[in-house]
Amino acid sequence: MPQLIFFALVGLIAYFGYRSFVREAERVTAKVRREEKQAASGANGTLIRDPETGEYRLAKD
Repeated sequence: MPQLIFFALVGLIAYFGYRSFVREAERVTAKVRREEKQAASGANGTLIRDPETGEYRLAKD
């Protein structure tokens, strides 16, 4: 019985670690694609609209 609990915990840790890894990889991939688009268009950054003030600011990564 203790082995079953141990392997269940190891499985849960591996599952959540994998999900965290995939989420980070997607974030990095999106950043790289955004930077490639900026380089292709000659832009110096991406503007994001602030919903409260309506002003545009550079996106923070």
